[in-house]
Amino acid sequence: MIYQFERDPVGGTLLVEVRLNRIYKMKMVLDTAASITTFDVNALRVVSYPIGNTIETGMVETASGIMPVDIIETNTMSAFGHTVYGMNVQIYDYLVYGIISGYEGVLGLDFFENTKFCIDMVNQTIEVHS
Repeated sequence: MIYQFERDPVGGTLLVEVRLNRIYKMKMVLDTAASITTFDVNALRVVSYPIGNTIETGMVETASGIMPVDIIETNTMSAFGHTVYGMNVQIYDYLVYGIISGYEGVLGLDFFENTKFCIDMVNQTIEVHS
């Protein structure tokens, strides 16, 4: 299936609406350079997303430096007509690290595991085959 995506008018990043547990809508940046999907824990708290138990804690290197992250498991995560069940994602507090963003996180390549997808920048579409 082919889906339209938005682009941030300032930075040009690709924007996508992600649904967690089919209920919670999160506006995220699609980042093909990100290996792992990451959420701002504050955004999850704002929508009262049940964060649950931390599976593990790790360290991640970002443009802002190296920081600790918690790993949690989502029930379902959906975007572009594709749903992933039981996906592990990173969460950390953007504000603690001085990150001010209008977006709730970064949708990484792990979301597209076991799919074929093609991004068309000219037409601002993404084609996803699960």
